[in-house]
Amino acid sequence: MTSSWMLVAAALFALMSVLVKHASSTFSPAELVFYRSAFGLATIWVVIALGRRSVIAPLATAHWRAHVQRGLAGFAALVLFFYALARLPLATAVTLNYTAPLFLAALSAWWLRERHGRSVIGAVLLGFVGIVLLLRPQVEGQAWLPALAGLASGLLAAVAYVHVKQLGSMGEPEWRVVFYFTLLSTLGGAMWMALAGWHRPQGQDWPWLVGIGASATLGQLALTRAYHRGHTLTVGSLAYATVGFSALYGVLLFGERLPWLAWAGMAVVAVAGVWAVRASAPVRSDSL
Repeated sequence: MTSSWMLVAAALFALMSVLVKHASSTFSPAELVFYRSAFGLATIWVVIALGRRSVIAPLATAHWRAHVQRGLAGFAALVLFFYALARLPLATAVTLNYTAPLFLAALSAWWLRERHGRSVIGAVLLGFVGIVLLLRPQVEGQAWLPALAGLASGLLAAVAYVHVKQLGSMGEPEWRVVFYFTLLSTLGGAMWMALAGWHRPQGQDWPWLVGIGASATLGQLALTRAYHRGHTLTVGSLAYATVGFSALYGVLLFGERLPWLAWAGMAVVAVAGVWAVRASAPVRSDSL
């Protein structure tokens, strides 16, 4: 059942990326972050309301600091990811965001005080070889800034996943974790829009904006449930299905044609990410 939740999350996140890339021709990353989060907030509010008579009481938490830390890391990762999606091929941006397990394995030695064997070190080194292969076409094409933004989104996503797993260990339900993350992202997006300006959505824009929020929030719920209830090894490995979905969507919907070096880099990053998860999961089951 855990495998099913992760595959559902992968499909929904890939769909969200498609919608963001399409909408980025009209809206800035700041606006897309706001609408993604605002509609997502409405979605999770409906989910809570349908399952409970009282809405306010179930949102009370004694772990608000952990929620804030998770929310800030996730919001920053989201901003950078949307920026990369708007300016890079779909599969490239998604792959860079999915370097999170590599960063997690590299940072956990001092952050989580884990001891890693040679397998984890090898996976991380292989992953960064893949990153170099993937980034080379972008750098040569003068797209180095969005490429670095996509890479930074992977680093911050790793930070967010640590907090997700820790909140699960604290007994926080997945809908509450997603709610506070979405709330913080909505507030952050609104403040950003107030400073950077915004465009008034037209009638044809609303289906895309609503779709971004709904697909992202439902995907986040599925991912959070998978990490709370599943084995890190299985969940982390299946997360790379999003890369496959995104590559397919990029070719079919946007006609993207990446150089062979980029495809090779994507494959290496995916293999290294799965290897890193499998090598580090036995050491600490809550590393994500």
